[in-house]
Amino acid sequence: MTSETPGPPGGPLAHRVPDLAALELLLAVARLGSLGRAARELGISQPAASGRVRSMERQLGVALVDRSPRGSRLTEAGALVTDWARRIVEAAEAFDVGAQALRDRRDSRLRVAASMTIAEYLLPGWLIALRARRPGTAVALLAGNSAQVAERLLGGEADLGFVEGLRVPAGLDAAVVGHDRLVVVTAPGHAWARRRTPVSAAELAGTPLILREEGSGTRQVLDAALGGLAAPLMELSSTTAVKSAAVSCAGPAVLSELAVGEEVLAGRLVRVPVAGVRLRRELRAVWPTGPVPAGPARELLGLTRGA
Repeated sequence: MTSETPGPPGGPLAHRVPDLAALELLLAVARLGSLGRAARELGISQPAASGRVRSMERQLGVALVDRSPRGSRLTEAGALVTDWARRIVEAAEAFDVGAQALRDRRDSRLRVAASMTIAEYLLPGWLIALRARRPGTAVALLAGNSAQVAERLLGGEADLGFVEGLRVPAGLDAAVVGHDRLVVVTAPGHAWARRRTPVSAAELAGTPLILREEGSGTRQVLDAALGGLAAPLMELSSTTAVKSAAVSCAGPAVLSELAVGEEVLAGRLVRVPVAGVRLRRELRAVWPTGPVPAGPARELLGLTRGA
């Protein structure tokens, strides 16, 4: 095919219309009157610019630029194509401005869904650090159990989530951001607070406990570690409620060591030793399967990894 022979009709538009880089080069040649100066302005070599013009001429089937030792001059067809190219480039610039506005709007808000322990004891510090870096970002925090976090992410209600369970919920990708340990605690007046030997795994599994609801990461880890649990003494939907029940001597509870440090230090709760049970768990950031979220969500994820 010569430069005067048009390409085949039909087919995808992208195969029939020059790309933006070629059109920008043509506009620069028209403005500067020199292919070499146009190449320098766009940061490409002169051979690359010449190749780009020849490729555009083959694609359109017309000659666009007359080259001579005195410079480069548009042909009659080239001048007409340049007028069309200017409209396309202007439309692309408008498109870019609009896309930037969307990015700015996205980057001005962050929706975080987190399971209770992370929401109460870790996220506040992470969000303070994020605010120092992005003071204009408005953050909405949705707290719930790990199953609810997954539902919100998959439903498009959150940009980034944090969970404490054993497994990554289906449909999500994850990154480990920390580790945590579950501990057994009870009020000082409970019999377990005075015992001299650790509680065994079998005894813990067979004892009615004050527990978080099903779907929580704490409940999931404990159930898996013990191979099953007795019917709960109480089933409560927040870490604070479980702690309050344990402090009131309702019975033993299993919670994150992050959640009970203050109460143990003050003597309101006693940490009960347990033998033969591994209650360590991973804390994960999660997001819908695919690339790591951009904008403030990505920055928050970076802060948690550096914590």
